[in-house]
Amino acid sequence: MSECIIRLAQPGDEPGAYYVCFKTGNHGDDGEPLYRDDPSALGRIFVGPYLAYEPELRFILEDKEGICGYALGAFESKPFYGGYDAEWRPRLCAQFPAPIGDPAKWSPVQRVHSWYHDPDYFCPEPYEQYPSHLHIDLLPRAQGRGYGRRMLERVMDNLRARSSPGAHLGLSERNTRAFGFYQRLGFQGLTRTGEGDARVIYMGKKF
Repeated sequence: MSECIIRLAQPGDEPGAYYVCFKTGNHGDDGEPLYRDDPSALGRIFVGPYLAYEPELRFILEDKEGICGYALGAFESKPFYGGYDAEWRPRLCAQFPAPIGDPAKWSPVQRVHSWYHDPDYFCPEPYEQYPSHLHIDLLPRAQGRGYGRRMLERVMDNLRARSSPGAHLGLSERNTRAFGFYQRLGFQGLTRTGEGDARVIYMGKKF
């Protein structure tokens, strides 16, 4: 098992980072069975905007096989979502039409495409205490080796240096491994939203 390096994202990292999102897109497990018809569907939302708009908060994990993880952040969530809505999302909507018909019969890819047209910009309260947000994914070969903690600490150190009072993150209620990981990093539960498989836990940490 090769050692990994942590570095800031560079132009050209998009395909590798999107692949990580694809392979962790099923509540932390392999998303390929769900999203193979459009492997970049999730990455266009959960990776691409951060690589484009947050140059100081986009960290890549890489080993000899290539990109195997990322830790991303937004300094202020509401302005970040505003930029996404004004600049990024219109291109997605133009390229990927909204699915039609009964939503209960949509494929997983169609469901993600629907998020392009009907986004969720939820920020847990109290917003002023947790205005920043974080997002991390690692491929299995990089998990359990301390890299996730080190990458998030890099992002949080940057946020502290810029005087952010705290950050939040969201995770699937089914992703119990991630929940325990964030608890060990000092994150506490803030609220839960959604129903069934779409149930999301929001956690926060003050700096």
